[in-house]
Amino acid sequence: METQIFEIAERIKTLRDIMGFSVEQMAEGTGVTAEEYADMEAGKSDFSFTFLYKCAEMFGVDIVEILTGDRPKLSFYSITRSGKGLPIKRRKGFNYQHMASRFRSKVAEPFLVTAPYFEEEQTAPIKLSTHEGQEFDYIISGSLKVAMEDHIEVLHEGDAIYYDSGHGHGMIATGGKECVFLAVVLKKGDQE
Repeated sequence: METQIFEIAERIKTLRDIMGFSVEQMAEGTGVTAEEYADMEAGKSDFSFTFLYKCAEMFGVDIVEILTGDRPKLSFYSITRSGKGLPIKRRKGFNYQHMASRFRSKVAEPFLVTAPYFEEEQTAPIKLSTHEGQEFDYIISGSLKVAMEDHIEVLHEGDAIYYDSGHGHGMIATGGKECVFLAVVLKKGDQE
């Protein structure tokens, strides 16, 4: 995992240099302090999904390019077999599988997400993040406690939520077991 962090950090640094962004500009654009950004770019700390997504937006590249160094090539259709999504391990225990990593020019980023259950999270405030665009989450198994700014909702198998991801949102598994859900992050577009 540490090797992967350093490889991703190096790609981010290279893209920042190519684009001519300062550390301060990247920090502001990704919603972290300049010190936090510098630590992530140096591979000293791990990245959240939101941080990687915002970097990809700023650089004008597919998030897959930051994660793997490869540019998606397919433009007609792409199949991802069961259990074969591009694995992304971010945020304490969360496992993401990118379900369309080989498709280029995507208008959405589909992920199969497994959120682990942690007893200590059940009474703590849920950490919120924001990113441009909209998101759709569909619960496949388990239960998900979702914070939408100051609103809390609990979703169960078969439930779905669609929201403007520019507002603070966060989630944890609840109900004593992990939660598996489909998350589709829609990129910013004309939303009038």
